Amino acid sequence: MVTSYGDFRLIPCLDLSIRNGGNALSADENPLTPGVYSTGRMMLREARMTADLEKSVLVYDVGGSHVAASVCQGLDYRLGTIVSQPYPAEQSSDAFLGFLHALGVKASAGFAGVSGAELAFPGPFDFAAGVSQMKHKLPFLYGVDLRQGLAERFGWQPAEVRFLHDSAAFLLGEVGAGAARGLHRAVGITLGTGIGSAFAVDGRVVTEGAGVPPGGEIWNLPYEGGILEDSLSTRGIQGNYQKRTGQLRQVVDLAAAAADDTDAAAVFADFGRHLGIALRKLASGFNPQVVVLGGAISRSARLFLPAAESQLQGLNLRLLPSTLKDNAPLVGAAVAWFHAAS
Repeated sequence: MVTSYGDFRLIPCLDLSIRNGGNALSADENPLTPGVYSTGRMMLREARMTADLEKSVLVYDVGGSHVAASVCQGLDYRLGTIVSQPYPAEQSSDAFLGFLHALGVKASAGFAGVSGAELAFPGPFDFAAGVSQMKHKLPFLYGVDLRQGLAERFGWQPAEVRFLHDSAAFLLGEVGAGAARGLHRAVGITLGTGIGSAFAVDGRVVTEGAGVPPGGEIWNLPYEGGILEDSLSTRGIQGNYQKRTGQLRQVVDLAAAAADDTDAAAVFADFGRHLGIALRKLASGFNPQVVVLGGAISRSARLFLPAAESQLQGLNLRLLPSTLKDNAPLVGAAVAWFHAAS
């Protein structure tokens, strides 16, 4: 099964109308008509299209407890079969590298000419070197050269294995084939256990410049006597509800109960207000056209978007849930790969 993202379609030549100044070209003039002087040009165009179709990359999304992998084709960011599995039971770098390799082999079955791999990873991580700097999660990968390890297992050169931040991958997916497609300036926010962020200008992620916080990260920005992540995270929602009721409940359960539980509804409204205030401050410096929301909490966007949007009145800014959802980082990893290749 192939999932297609983007609006590209192959149209048979006989069904294609090419117009010149409002008048349809004759058969002798139409460069796509078989058997005329333009056959050589048509063959060259078809050869280029075939070459583009053959461009593909193995992509990974390394999440909190699972890893997803697929093959993405560069012409329109089509994903092949998505393979997802939980982390291996053995917590060692060798076991994890073997797990990634096996997952990639399974995801790329049936694809020829896969040009390499791009992996979306959480931080802290040395993305240029391919070395994990995480100590609090996946500690057995700390200091490990994952690029070299994967390259050896696949029989590739180290340069054919690349890494990017998972927040950047999310936004690039939406820029390349989702809610931010075709827009000049965009921000991606992932809402879950923590808050991730990325900023893009003309389809490229930026980590510095006017209105961009250091490294493009907003989780640790000062907010109401703490940091932003205190309010815009799972613990922010749970803590607010616990203060109101004395009960500690899962966010998904609160979302399900919000229609009948006024405290749950109020908690999500508070969450939206905090989000809107934060985004208004960001918009004043970066001036995005759209902010795309992803992550587990974004699945309950209907409960907090109205409160967030009320804080953004007067701004030329759209606040949209992700259209690619869980597939955005996979598509974004491919976007990063093909942008680098171009």
